[in-house]
Amino acid sequence: MQQGHQSILILDFGSQYTQLIARRIREQGVYCEIRPCNESPPSAVPAGTIGLVLSGGPASVYDDDAPPFDDGWLALDLPVLGICYGMQMLARADGGQVARAEAREYGRADVDVLDDDGLFAGVSPRTEVWMSHGDHVEEPPPGWRVLASSRNCPVAAMASADGRRVALQFHPEVTHTPEGVTLVRNFLTGMCGARGDWTMGSFVDEQVARVREMVGEGHVLCAMSGGVDSAVTAALLHRAIGPQLHCVFVDNGVLRKGERKQVAEEFSELDLRVVDARDRFLDALAGVEDPERKRKVIGRVFIEVFEEEAAELKDRVGEISWLAQGTLYPDVIESVSFRGPSATIKSHHNVGGLPERMRMSLIEPLRELFKDEVRLLGLELGLHADRVYRQPFPGPGLAVRILGEVTRARVALLQEVDAVVDEEIRSAGLYRDIWQSFAVLLPVQSVGVMGDARTYEQAAVLRAVHSTDGMTARIVRLPWPLLERISTRIINEVRGVNRVCYDISSKPPATIEWE
Repeated sequence: MQQGHQSILILDFGSQYTQLIARRIREQGVYCEIRPCNESPPSAVPAGTIGLVLSGGPASVYDDDAPPFDDGWLALDLPVLGICYGMQMLARADGGQVARAEAREYGRADVDVLDDDGLFAGVSPRTEVWMSHGDHVEEPPPGWRVLASSRNCPVAAMASADGRRVALQFHPEVTHTPEGVTLVRNFLTGMCGARGDWTMGSFVDEQVARVREMVGEGHVLCAMSGGVDSAVTAALLHRAIGPQLHCVFVDNGVLRKGERKQVAEEFSELDLRVVDARDRFLDALAGVEDPERKRKVIGRVFIEVFEEEAAELKDRVGEISWLAQGTLYPDVIESVSFRGPSATIKSHHNVGGLPERMRMSLIEPLRELFKDEVRLLGLELGLHADRVYRQPFPGPGLAVRILGEVTRARVALLQEVDAVVDEEIRSAGLYRDIWQSFAVLLPVQSVGVMGDARTYEQAAVLRAVHSTDGMTARIVRLPWPLLERISTRIINEVRGVNRVCYDISSKPPATIEWE
């Protein structure tokens, strides 16, 4: 718990959206912590704790292998909000009936508000929500009242007789529930009495103190990529430990065009060492096509390089016992559930790809922040807006944007394609408005015609999405003239590509990156 701050506890039952619940709560200036659903409850309400949230999850409450849960959590004198699976848990615990729905609901739905007091204060009489469930509450517990309903879900929201427990079948935490922020705010302020006293300024102070306590007199090696996450990580650590921080930028051979030179210039104010490891990474990736293996290989080689750099620094500054990384919440939730039984989507090179034998200890000060929070943190630390608002770039670089084998020739090809996309998006004034815009190289060749001659060359895919946190994303409807201009330039200027496609898939069901 954060001393001096009110806190909300979130019990994670395996939902992919659990971290979004935390994000929505923190947006209201309220600190929160995520705990695994199988954690034993405390004997008394922890100091400063003002509410409890039960997350969604993929299981059914009546399954034999349903996530374990100690009802002692519900014995605590705290307001409780149950979401999706959490709602069904509350219903069953208090004598309600949960059953398999005749028709599963995944996606947009409209609910009618039946009681606009308390949780639904200020919410439209009919509001759009995001459903994601196969079970539902068939009969609320005795004494509970129905707050909202939809055509396929008669009990879309409910509240206990005393109003201390409320539950929603839909997900207020996702952006697809437009008035979800109002519902979360009503729970926090109306039911929990939250003051909203947690800010990025307080986060900086707390993390600086935590880093100093962890590191002591030791030294930290920071993995720099030139992106937002590593830049903010370095700035935060520099504020905390100053000359004890040593930054290393590794050219892994799968960077964007000109990125090595740009990073060296932009981060010259730090103790930054640039390492040329292009051949080492590309040799290790030779013959590797499976995306999970790519990530594992890149993670392994990264750590090997960093450990070697630490060994070289040892003679100059002493033992390097810490490795800092800009790992974020979306990296963690998609790689491995570190606090709950969530499903693994894909490994990230800086999470699932780290070898167990690694000799340095990890320090990840951004591990529980989302990208937009990291940007706010960067501004709080005084970083330039141009640096803070860079579009996300995957840690494994272009390796996960090259489907199939990663070769030197294919990397060079995609670098040229990517440079055209970046230049045109910036020229159109859209760079800051788009979450991510990039190109993917497919392991596909197709027939084309150039100068009356037949060609048989590569196909590239343009991807552009809007998002706020990387957990969900929707496609960007780029202007048609811009799409045509990008396609024409790529085909005319990049020798080896004769076809450009546009990816119009949202997340979910697709992920933002193709691998």
